[in-house]
Amino acid sequence: MFTCKTLSDLHQTMERIGVCLPLSSEYGALRRPLTVAGRTLLNRIAIQPMEGCDCVPDGAPGELTIRRYDRFARSGAALIWFEACAVRREGRANPRQSFLTSDNLDDFRRLTERIRETAVQSGHEPPLLILQATHSGRYSKPDGVPAPVIACNNPLFEKDAPLPASCIISDDALFRLEDDFAQTARLAQAAGFDGVDIKCCHRYLTSELLSAFIRPGAFGGSFENRTRLLRESYGKAKAVVTGDFLITSRLNVYDGFPYPYGFGVQDDGSLAPDLTEPIRLVGELQKLGLELLDVTIGNPYVNPHVNRPADWQPYPLPEEPLQGLARMMDCVSGIKRAFPSLSVIGSAFSYPRAFAGNLAAGAVEAGVCDLAGFGRMAFAYPDFADDLLSGRGLDARKCCVACGKCSQLMRLGGTAGCAVRDPYYTRLYKELTSK
Repeated sequence: MFTCKTLSDLHQTMERIGVCLPLSSEYGALRRPLTVAGRTLLNRIAIQPMEGCDCVPDGAPGELTIRRYDRFARSGAALIWFEACAVRREGRANPRQSFLTSDNLDDFRRLTERIRETAVQSGHEPPLLILQATHSGRYSKPDGVPAPVIACNNPLFEKDAPLPASCIISDDALFRLEDDFAQTARLAQAAGFDGVDIKCCHRYLTSELLSAFIRPGAFGGSFENRTRLLRESYGKAKAVVTGDFLITSRLNVYDGFPYPYGFGVQDDGSLAPDLTEPIRLVGELQKLGLELLDVTIGNPYVNPHVNRPADWQPYPLPEEPLQGLARMMDCVSGIKRAFPSLSVIGSAFSYPRAFAGNLAAGAVEAGVCDLAGFGRMAFAYPDFADDLLSGRGLDARKCCVACGKCSQLMRLGGTAGCAVRDPYYTRLYKELTSK
């Protein structure tokens, strides 16, 4: 268990297990302005896309969605990365996942306006707003029951019950999907977002294709084919938006699965990261105009210790959580070193609880990343950014404890939030687990 009470305790623990994390004793680096695509962000804190599963049936924001983004807007974070928004109905992860269409465009526009107004009323500058466009792939459940759409069969996920060939998406459907991503980008701009993320992480469809080494056809096998959906969707989205609207991506640069079932991994059967292909891919996206990248690793469904280190997982922990955190920092810094001019967001900063701000500031100081992205912490402690930027630091009594209950709520079919710090979700968690 994470038992560090002081920064000195954390340094001693790191020394004991042999890891090095960039820790700062103060938070000044988080208050430095950053220019991204000609826009000035007044601080280095980003709120990561955390799915709430609380939209109304047509995909428009629901009451809990609005409640959550009201809280994020008041936090003072310079960037809010809006949660996963399906580009096709078949690609919704659940019946309450966000889904932007021409019919509910005004609902999303009202939300973006509200976020900016709430930020200003709270004494902050309006945040940069990015919409995450996705197809949930093998995790699709548009009607509440599994309806997987996969790039290819994978024994690591399917074990001795391979999904039928009818679940494998065709090349023709993938070519059409490129246009769906572009359409969502066009609608996102009309809804008042500042940019759109062609989501390519955590083993959703676009991410799964990156490791489709065994898939035949135009979207499998070679590097060019495996990256086609991301690259072409990015290019088509860029072509339909106007002005300084950002096209970006939240990108898995390491899956944590052995070759040929993982991306960003050595091809010797080990789980050692190899950023050769991820760096090549980011270079291709930069040629298309990429100026901002959100870096992550792992899969929250199968190896969550890789992308969100915690003291407990539903399987024996293969490593100390701080070792996983160090791997994340190494992967993020590997991308930043390769592309110094690219604005890079790092992930997994919530694990060290009250010292998350020390890690975030240290990572920015050391050049690991340009912005520190917080997901679980924003659920548990919505005003965390305000406390960090004011210099007060984080209150340990409010911090995320990395228990995973927010994700468990989603798995149980409920709406997602912090079951430890937020009374609404505490009650919901008790109801669902008692059943």
